[in-house]
Amino acid sequence: MPMSRRALAAAAVTALVLPLSACGSSGDGGGTTDASGKVEGNITFETWNLRANFKDYFEGLIADFEKKYPGAHVKWIDQPAEGYADKISADAAGGTLPDVVNVSPDLAAPLAEAGLAMDLDKAAAQYKSEYLPGAWAGHQVPGLPGTYAFPWYLNTGPLFYNKALFKQAGLDADKPPKTYDELFADALQLAQKSGGKVATLANVPTIEDFGRYGSALMNKDGTGFAFNDAKGVELLTKYKQLYDAKALDPQALTATPESTGKKFLTGAVAMNPGSALDLGNFKKQAPSLYKNIGITDQITSTGHANMYVMGLMVNSRTKHAPAAVAFAHYVTDAEHQMSFAKKVAIFPSTAGSLDDPYFTKEDGTDETRVRVAAAKSLKNAVNYTPVLFSEQMKTALRNEVAKALQGKQSPKDALDNAVKACDQLLRQQG
Repeated sequence: MPMSRRALAAAAVTALVLPLSACGSSGDGGGTTDASGKVEGNITFETWNLRANFKDYFEGLIADFEKKYPGAHVKWIDQPAEGYADKISADAAGGTLPDVVNVSPDLAAPLAEAGLAMDLDKAAAQYKSEYLPGAWAGHQVPGLPGTYAFPWYLNTGPLFYNKALFKQAGLDADKPPKTYDELFADALQLAQKSGGKVATLANVPTIEDFGRYGSALMNKDGTGFAFNDAKGVELLTKYKQLYDAKALDPQALTATPESTGKKFLTGAVAMNPGSALDLGNFKKQAPSLYKNIGITDQITSTGHANMYVMGLMVNSRTKHAPAAVAFAHYVTDAEHQMSFAKKVAIFPSTAGSLDDPYFTKEDGTDETRVRVAAAKSLKNAVNYTPVLFSEQMKTALRNEVAKALQGKQSPKDALDNAVKACDQLLRQQG
């Protein structure tokens, strides 16, 4: 299956939370944070569905590392996307976790709580300044001091909009909405002018949307959720208004990325998030849409776009800590992140890399325009999804949001119930 930018990012949004209660107590649990010493020994490196498309890249990377450190040897293991979280969980419980593991923040969190993820603030503090602050913070866990993975590649994307649909509704197609107030006003006008046939949005609000709108999401010590605050209730109330006016697609309650993408292709939805790779699909599958495509920034009340971050975690029980830390840093240093970013549409997490002409200089193509816009937003982007927010919590939030949109309960009651359910799940994780 071809590896797309969206597929690479999907790991950061679809991973399961690991049931690691069998792995030991939280805290350091006997793991090491000392990575001093000679870089030598045999280590294992596990990636997440990357061999099929990037075999030559990783084999070359490993060969170069072994040439630099003749006493070190890296065995590369690549796991399929399906069941990846379960595989890590089984290895963690069985004591067979690889030395360096490709993780998303929600995969790293339970490993850190079980004492299996090395604290890089202690073991690799000298490298912290090499990475974007938001990216380095991406693998920090509320309630635990430390950082538990090197930031690797980042992902984000702009909003696409259909200029023809905006014009038909009497809106200025060259002035897409920049704020939530503008978005909601434009959405209501699009629905009204089309007689309810054109929705602007096709997804119910997710935890990232509440974050972008300015909700606190969690309390400061990470012991409970807080997206039922005034900002959260305000956002869901606005979505209820959109839903009633058919400005939010009626099928949003059961939408998937694939279904919303199809609706955007067919002109049933006026705006949809995406990536540079989507432009090729538009050109091939919907030429009329491609000719009328508009590209704008993610809408946010905080001034910070949302990003997804992938990382490389070092097993705190590794027998060769100097080699494991050195290799994880080698894979994620500026040079190697840059070379990987030119092979697939992702973005480096290293400081200064996004200033490279590859991410700043436009050449007249839409693909480059999207890449440049996304790179600019990533410089101060944050990962709004709390690392402790599990798949079960996402489902709980979605279910309560659906009830609010359908008028079965108020937005405030819906979010209160969602927070209560998520807090209960959080306590079960602990």
